[in-house]
Amino acid sequence: MNYFGKDLATLHDDLLNKKITVVDLVQQTFDNIDKTDPKIDAFLALNKEAALKKAAEIDAAGVDADNVLSGIPLAIKDNIVTKGLTTTAASKMLENFKPIYDATVVEKLAALGTVNVGKTNMDEFAMGGSTENSAFKITKNAWDQDRVPGGSSGGSAAAVASGQVIAALGSDTGGSIRQPAAFNGIVGMKPTYGRISRWGLIAFASSLDEIGPMTRTVKDNATLLSALAGHDDHDLTSSTQEVPDFAAELNDTTSVKGMKIGLPTEFLGEGVDEGVKAAILAAADKYRELGATVEEVSLPHNKYGVAAYYIIASSEASSNLQRFDGIRYGYRADDVTNLEDVYVKSRSEGFGDEVKRRIMLGTFSLSAGFYDAYFKKAAQVRTLIIDDFKAVLKDHDFIMGPVTPTTAFKIGDEISDPMTMYMNDILTIPVNLAGLPGLSLPAGQVAGLPVGMQLIGRPFDESTLYKAGYAFEQATDYHNQTPSLGGQA
Repeated sequence: MNYFGKDLATLHDDLLNKKITVVDLVQQTFDNIDKTDPKIDAFLALNKEAALKKAAEIDAAGVDADNVLSGIPLAIKDNIVTKGLTTTAASKMLENFKPIYDATVVEKLAALGTVNVGKTNMDEFAMGGSTENSAFKITKNAWDQDRVPGGSSGGSAAAVASGQVIAALGSDTGGSIRQPAAFNGIVGMKPTYGRISRWGLIAFASSLDEIGPMTRTVKDNATLLSALAGHDDHDLTSSTQEVPDFAAELNDTTSVKGMKIGLPTEFLGEGVDEGVKAAILAAADKYRELGATVEEVSLPHNKYGVAAYYIIASSEASSNLQRFDGIRYGYRADDVTNLEDVYVKSRSEGFGDEVKRRIMLGTFSLSAGFYDAYFKKAAQVRTLIIDDFKAVLKDHDFIMGPVTPTTAFKIGDEISDPMTMYMNDILTIPVNLAGLPGLSLPAGQVAGLPVGMQLIGRPFDESTLYKAGYAFEQATDYHNQTPSLGGQA
């Protein structure tokens, strides 16, 4: 019997009814990874021995009937620390780093009985949009192995889309969950800033980073967000807001009826592929059929988002990454004769080109002579972007639009042009700058490649996004379209 491609609830029922044991499910997962991953390269490290041991313990104790995540195998992005399991952030700097503690999200999932099968590939320190910046391998798109899976959570997205795991964790600083979810035709949620603890997430830009779930369906995504969210004393930026049972609210496909949706003109303007635009306009018509109102709105400062983001994010990165110095932990260069050599050579050899580019940009932006002209100005633009979203969301339940201007591009096509790569994030970056929740879900295809639709909501109103996403998903068949590779669905 084939257990891959099922949703969490169905798989949970199969485990409860002993159609399959947790050990068999986990073993099948590893067998499937062995078969599929040589073509995809989604994983950096597997956790086979510990995973099978935990699976046996769950079987012995019995699957928790009230917990849909009990016994479910998941994958974790490699910038989320896992005790005793190598966590590299896809960087030579941390090639042999084995953390001595688990991230809060890893602890939460473990307590619910999930099984961590391994760590997924990513752009180094989450800096990139194609997973071509990994120090170790290039992950391929599940739909076309000549194309990128997106980034920086490309490994997690490709692992889910190719059927290797039912769900995975990613992180999103400027679109790093939503963009690879769109490129691979799966569901990805960037929650409200503070909804999930960042304790144990290797920091890129602390005011922008957010962990989130990547799944095949909206309901599975909602289930995972409820499990991950909540205040954490280790992370004082984590919110004390009540965490709803998001999935329990998704039984009514008419919940979008009467909703007012904003469709920004800027999201369908110059640079957006005509096929992507057509898919989003068709999705807007579908929402109208479901009883919602869709009207044109404007986010006038959206066009400044990329410039503001790369100053703010790079400035925070230059501060966060100074801890990697070749002394306390991480890569240390050989052939050093003095302390300056240790710093300079270790960082020069340990960091990749994109990371070094952003450290230099951030250090420049924060320097005494340029702070007012760059960092301060970027922070002011961030406030204007926040105000734009507030104005639209005051009168609309959520905002819709494409996740990316194009479908997945070919490996090697854009990696040598940083500006083109950065502009690919123009539709996702403003959501992080504003700290809002953003949901990506499949909304069609162009030339056999998935198109992602982005739903953007008010702070801590992930519920509305899930309801709207679920209604669209149930009214279409895009979530059931899967790549032929592996054939698990």
